[in-house]
Amino acid sequence: MKAVAGIILAGGQARRMGGGDKTLLPLAGTTLLDKVVRCLRPQVTTLALNANGPPQRFARFGLPVIADVIEGQLGPLAGILSGLQWAQDQGLGWVATVAADTPLFPADLVSRLMAAVDQGANAAIAASNGRDHPTCGLWSTGLIAPLRQSLEHEQRGVWRFAMAQAAVTVDWSASPVDPFFNVNTAEDLHRLEEALKRR
Repeated sequence: MKAVAGIILAGGQARRMGGGDKTLLPLAGTTLLDKVVRCLRPQVTTLALNANGPPQRFARFGLPVIADVIEGQLGPLAGILSGLQWAQDQGLGWVATVAADTPLFPADLVSRLMAAVDQGANAAIAASNGRDHPTCGLWSTGLIAPLRQSLEHEQRGVWRFAMAQAAVTVDWSASPVDPFFNVNTAEDLHRLEEALKRR
């Protein structure tokens, strides 16, 4: 398997939860971010966190914290670009991204996405239950230039960028729980805790 940098996208502003770092909210005796780190770490060669603001708040995780390389809180596409540039600096050609509020993603996420790009694609994204989840994806560092160009033209949608690069889609079952369920509200967090009890 190719060497892959894992990037956890934690740059969101959590407006629907009153602001702050929702990734550090308590969840079943730990935090959202703890669960994401635990699942992604064994799937990748090296791991980092994309987040803006003081990096010290994530110090206990012992991970590099990468701020967006383009200022202005431009969303997850800017986080993907930042991760790609960081990975390229590490001499790695691929980046697997996951959203920090999606802690149920599967243990075979990276291996299946990598198998999909082995056919010659530059990117692959996850899907479940008839929906694409482009923040959970695999990206070649060869996409740095077009991604930067997209952001410079104020085209910030991750899915739209992925489709423009002919990304392949890899589907997972959503039964009994959608592995790409993400937390946007306090109610979502409660639903997630209930789902974890059933796993």
